[in-house]
Amino acid sequence: MANAAAPLPTLEGLRALVVEDETLVAIFLEDLLEELGCVVVGCAGQVARALALIEALQPDIAIIDINLAGEPAYPIAEAMKQRGAPFIFATGYGDGAVSPEWQDWPVLHKPYQQSDLEQALVKALARRVNV
Repeated sequence: MANAAAPLPTLEGLRALVVEDETLVAIFLEDLLEELGCVVVGCAGQVARALALIEALQPDIAIIDINLAGEPAYPIAEAMKQRGAPFIFATGYGDGAVSPEWQDWPVLHKPYQQSDLEQALVKALARRVNV
């Protein structure tokens, strides 16, 4: 008898925070998340706004653009990590964009497709138990 693969985590109803400073990219990401069954609970384009939304909305997961109008977004990742909630970095800067201490977290490379997002979400959710 073959070993059954572990079931993939469900994305249906997953409460996601979008952290992206480019409006069109944020809208595209929100659409992709909703098509996957996620619920977008908020969107922020600045670190301070994202931190406030994390506190107020308690999202299950966040997709975080690494560079928000020139400001590094690592405080957002730290806030999610402190809550025990997974996150995904998004970047258009290539493989070296993520600081070494954060390289174990899933990264979406722009431009991405829905399948890339789905794989990153599954990877981040699997990591949740290890935060």
